[in-house]
Amino acid sequence: MPELVVGPMLRYVDETDASVWVETSEPCEVTVEVGGTRSRAATFTVHGHHYAIVDVAHEGTYEVRLDGQVVWPLPDHPPSRIRLLGPGGPRRVMFGSCRTSVPHDTLHTISHGVDVLRAYGCTMMGAPEEDWPDLLLLLGDQVYADEPSSEMLEFIKNRRDGEPVGEIADFEEYAELYRQAWTDPEIRWLLSTVPTAMIFDDHDLRDDWNTSATWREQMARVPWWPRRVISGLGAYWVYQHLGNMSPEERASDDVLTRLCKTEGDGAEILDAFAEHSDAAPTDNRWSYARDLGDTRLIMLDSRCARQLDPGDRRMIDPVEWEWFTEQLRREGVKRFLIGTSVPFLLPAGIHHIQNWNEKLAQGGWGPRVARWSERLRQYVDLEHWAAFRRSFEDMARLLARTDKPVIILSGDVHYSYVAKADGLPVYQLVCSPIRNPLSRTLRLANIVAQFGVATLIGGWLARLARIPKPSMKWRIAHGPWFSNAVATLTLDTDPPSARWDTAAATEISEVSTVRLP
Repeated sequence: MPELVVGPMLRYVDETDASVWVETSEPCEVTVEVGGTRSRAATFTVHGHHYAIVDVAHEGTYEVRLDGQVVWPLPDHPPSRIRLLGPGGPRRVMFGSCRTSVPHDTLHTISHGVDVLRAYGCTMMGAPEEDWPDLLLLLGDQVYADEPSSEMLEFIKNRRDGEPVGEIADFEEYAELYRQAWTDPEIRWLLSTVPTAMIFDDHDLRDDWNTSATWREQMARVPWWPRRVISGLGAYWVYQHLGNMSPEERASDDVLTRLCKTEGDGAEILDAFAEHSDAAPTDNRWSYARDLGDTRLIMLDSRCARQLDPGDRRMIDPVEWEWFTEQLRREGVKRFLIGTSVPFLLPAGIHHIQNWNEKLAQGGWGPRVARWSERLRQYVDLEHWAAFRRSFEDMARLLARTDKPVIILSGDVHYSYVAKADGLPVYQLVCSPIRNPLSRTLRLANIVAQFGVATLIGGWLARLARIPKPSMKWRIAHGPWFSNAVATLTLDTDPPSARWDTAAATEISEVSTVRLP
């Protein structure tokens, strides 16, 4: 009898439709029943794993059946519920990034802190439905393919002893990585009840992924890397991106269509797609957009879509940039939410240092300094929007021309803060990590370097390298906060507000609440 392996996960939701994603142990028919109405889909298979996504046009508590047998909800948890969006869109959008999947025992709580997403799930189970978030945005590093847990390392040890040592190697290991990340009972229930939209960052594939052309050249010489990137992007398509698409988008998706029509295993189809996506990123778009009532959500791929030509570095290649600019011309929109895994507005000093490092790495002070600067860029992760100065300036000018408020949501940096553009309704909200805190030493180092020393020397270095001042001015208005956290953006108030929550054991507590006038 087929069993649930991962899921159910409530993914795309709008005013009329909801999508439920599952992984099963065997090929089967998946049925989602809501209030006596049943919706069905057959599984498709890749690399020996079986998946389905079922579209539902009703809201209410639901059951999942595999070949007619009820497998969800679990007997000791509240029922999962589908809630369609109202015409005004979501009231509360929760977001965060950087979540390691380690056990919840005392030792790992000391080293990694409390899993705030799990604690939030525990709180939700006893909270009234009107207090639940309407949407969860996961902004990168949903899994750590290059820093697997001890349980994941044991899984790897039991199936191979080859390269890469201590990292994920292929699709089978990615599938286990996602299973371990998303099957804690409280996490599983939360993901079955709160709709999710996701975008990757580097650790979903590997640290520093697509930092520079030099990085890609270095990885191209690593024998195991081609299999790793193909497996990582293929797993991302199945576990994360498939649920980002609307039913209409999935209906026209060539990869899904071919997989569903394939008798047997469609691994070759998915692998070919993933390989081409890495080699020719302009031929595929991981970025996507949704209308959430009068709010337009735009989730930007700021990893795979990078153009890394040394003389023309861009955070987003020209093809995807044109798509993005079209999204900002959308009529009937009250505000824009832009999700980008790496922050757009950094502390000013580190912004200038990243500008300076990019120019030197491109030969601004000669080839010897360029080699040193490239090593520095990779070592301390100088790879945010500021490290792609042309794209930063393009974005700054674009947002200055946008006649609606813009709220940018990001993660990655392992601390949280709010930045505000001077004279413009443009906000940067950062929430990181969900569970992967900096040590006390690194917290202090970040405060000194990014909010102290960098502020003093960053501008001087930029002037020394003859880099023009940024066209946009901004300031860090609140923060930084270093605790594990999730943030909730409340949109049905005037003005909107954002709240950061941390956790002790399974209890949620507030870090800060900020109004966005």
